[in-house]
Amino acid sequence: MVERIEDLNLPNAVIARLIKEALPEGSNVSKEARAAIAKAASVFAIFVTSSSTALAHKQNHKTITAKDILQTLNDLDFESFVPLLSQDLEVYRKMIKDKKESKANSKKDASTGDAATSSSNTFADAIEMVTEA
Repeated sequence: MVERIEDLNLPNAVIARLIKEALPEGSNVSKEARAAIAKAASVFAIFVTSSSTALAHKQNHKTITAKDILQTLNDLDFESFVPLLSQDLEVYRKMIKDKKESKANSKKDASTGDAATSSSNTFADAIEMVTEA
């Protein structure tokens, strides 16, 4: 469980990046406004998570799924968020699928001795393999 209330806050760097991406270039946001946005985002995330947990529990699920989150957003009158989030979810799922296929192909290439064409020779892939082990 959470030991301190501050542990529920989103990282300031993430909030600053989101604000910067959302506003026109040259816009400034005060430190106080960034703190308020960070708190609002944290409260929103906790609210949606809590509501999704209740929905999953009603359906006898122990795990919250993306479907639960999207349904919760509809139930909480945030249905305008659902199309974009659904689209982003599909992009994310495709990215994960492509990554798995690439990794499987890399392992297949490595097992056949074709190290010259294997993408597992890159430094990033080596780091990823070490961190997954």
